Amino acid sequence: MQRTITILRGPLVRDRGFSTCSSSSEKIVASVLFERLPVVIPKIDPVVYAYQEFAGDYHIDYVPAPRITEADKMNDRKSLQRALDRRLYLLLYGNTDGSAGKSVWHFPEKVYQSEETLRKCAESALKSILGDLSHTYFVGNAPMGHMATQSTEDVPDSPSVKQFFFKSQVIATNKFNIKKCEDFVWVTKDELLEYFPEKAEFLNKMIIS
Repeated sequence: MQRTITILRGPLVRDRGFSTCSSSSEKIVASVLFERLPVVIPKIDPVVYAYQEFAGDYHIDYVPAPRITEADKMNDRKSLQRALDRRLYLLLYGNTDGSAGKSVWHFPEKVYQSEETLRKCAESALKSILGDLSHTYFVGNAPMGHMATQSTEDVPDSPSVKQFFFKSQVIATNKFNIKKCEDFVWVTKDELLEYFPEKAEFLNKMIIS
């Protein structure tokens, strides 16, 4: 299937959702890039050390927190207690509306139906796997990126899909009860790209770090 990718830098022209009169051969999907921000200070860049030497009396006085946890040692990707100086992103394994009954790795997502806005649809997608949104924060009302997949001659009956990505962040917790999926992982950006080699170019541009 042919893909068209777009990174959105501003709000959509319309902020009241999408028409429910869309063609039956087209699906609009709201996906959530759910991230845990770094919880320890990243390692100091060598440039900072060079500046310290140049500045003479200037120095950075801090004691870094441990970076390697038991989850790191065991490569436990179900744990949020790993890669503490990196962002982690949630991926799910199971059926989606576009997987033709096959289990695949995907982001929390939902086909847009009658929600007031596309962001409400994204919130519903995340709530369905977390149970509630009390430890989440959605960043902005507009999607951060958009990918369009068109049907081709090889699969003429497959609907075209417009996938809109919304960013949400973990707030004040280090564990979720993930449900409605066969499996899940919390991964860094580099690890995430390994799960979606066919979308790597798009995701690498959309995800900062």
